[in-house]
Amino acid sequence: MEKIASGKVREIYKVSDDRLIIVTTDRISAFDVIMPTPVPGKGKALNGISSFWFNYTKDIIPNHMISENLKDMPEEFHGEEFEGRTILVKRLKMLPYEIIVRGYMFGSIWKGYQKDGSFCGIKLRDGYQLAEKLDKPLFTPSTKAAEGHDINVSLEYIENDLGKELTDRIYNVAMEVYKRCSEYAATKGIIIADTKFEFGLDENGELVLGDEVLTPDSSRFWNAETYKLGISPESYDKQFLRDWLTANNYAGVSPAPEIPSDIIEKTSEKYRTCYKLIVG
Repeated sequence: MEKIASGKVREIYKVSDDRLIIVTTDRISAFDVIMPTPVPGKGKALNGISSFWFNYTKDIIPNHMISENLKDMPEEFHGEEFEGRTILVKRLKMLPYEIIVRGYMFGSIWKGYQKDGSFCGIKLRDGYQLAEKLDKPLFTPSTKAAEGHDINVSLEYIENDLGKELTDRIYNVAMEVYKRCSEYAATKGIIIADTKFEFGLDENGELVLGDEVLTPDSSRFWNAETYKLGISPESYDKQFLRDWLTANNYAGVSPAPEIPSDIIEKTSEKYRTCYKLIVG
């Protein structure tokens, strides 16, 4: 089987001209650096959460998932090591943007707000506190840089590239998926502070949701029970690892250090808990 890509977390294999297999590993990255220490069970948790959301939102937007059943895949993927972390997907022409929807004042939006009261050219009202829910979610796309960090772009930038009709469809779908899934997550004690979507076009030019969706790797998931304004909320994502790296002056250091076993176990527990809460 031809491997066509190896990302920070996922391995992608070509099945045919129109089908791919994606295997979600236990690798974890932070500050754009892959850690040398895997997180046990992380890949299965991510794959299961993403598959759940794909099914939950397929009436809003079609997605690239064809099957989670290894029997539907080539024999090379019938081993136990692929169980629960592998999906067969439709191959798409991926759009070169990350579509980020932000519902809370946190992360890079908080830094921009503290600087001049705005983010991505969007002026925000005065008086927001750290981790406060925004009056309305923000649509803040970015384009992949050839090197280094992603580059924030405006809605108008995407319109000029993709046209108004497709851009409007992307905007409406992203907002609707975020709203529906945030409302569901709230019933499970999780606040989805922000998330990243990636879209592609199928063979008919129709918009399709691809990559992963609403996982702890592509979103900020907070514990609603302990959530308070003005402090960094307890999370079910890799913020815990980021905090450890920052506290030990390892943020962005490459190659990254081996991560202590207790930090790995606590990180693994957060992913498992998130999976149990969302998927059940």
